[in-house]
Amino acid sequence: METPFFTKCLFEFIGTLVLILMGDGVVANNTLKGTKGNNGGWIVITIAWGLAVMCGVLIAGPYSGAHLSPAVTLGFAVAGTFPWSQVLGYIVAQMLGAFCGGVIVYLYYKDHFDITDDKDTKLGIFCTIPAIKNHPRNFFCEVVATMLLIFVILAIGNNENTPEVGLGGIGSFPTAMLIMAVGMTLGGTTGYALNPARDIGPRIAHALLPIKGKGSSQWSYSWVPAFGPLVGAVLASLAYVAVYNF
Repeated sequence: METPFFTKCLFEFIGTLVLILMGDGVVANNTLKGTKGNNGGWIVITIAWGLAVMCGVLIAGPYSGAHLSPAVTLGFAVAGTFPWSQVLGYIVAQMLGAFCGGVIVYLYYKDHFDITDDKDTKLGIFCTIPAIKNHPRNFFCEVVATMLLIFVILAIGNNENTPEVGLGGIGSFPTAMLIMAVGMTLGGTTGYALNPARDIGPRIAHALLPIKGKGSSQWSYSWVPAFGPLVGAVLASLAYVAVYNF
């Protein structure tokens, strides 16, 4: 029985919300003043982000395929494995889920937001900030990292690898490992957004929430994590189709 389109979008919303709640949550736990997990380090963050993706995929996978990212949705459509007619609905659901996830993280850690002075620390919980601000190179980094992500995700879903299992089943574990690996190897320059919804949805939340001493939402940089992953996804999908259909 075909899953109704509304149900698919609903699970994209829920899965993305869980992804951001846990992913932004680990950043808050590591960087906000006075938390039990303060200064846990980059390895803790990358592992938790991978597990956050796994949880989101397990929730949404059986119903929507668990894209949880406009880059994944666009990449699958370019690769011919997802209908173009459903792309906009998925992206809207993902953006809303990411926004709501960011809001919940703020409410959860509000006391710690209030006692943390550094503005960039607060912003970095919601969205990515480059280690060295160089927009052309930051854009290049997001394109390359997302190309790797999408290409390997498509390979994971290849019938030769998972003949009867989608990303929502056993495939969620290698996807989690992939996110960890990308974060540990290529995440140090930009914070590895990889996902426009993961960055833009919570960035909007940062702009709208009454966060004490929050500072700028740095919209002048936001085009990098918004468009870099989309370009990377398209290039990865074209490369995947060319290589696997050779």
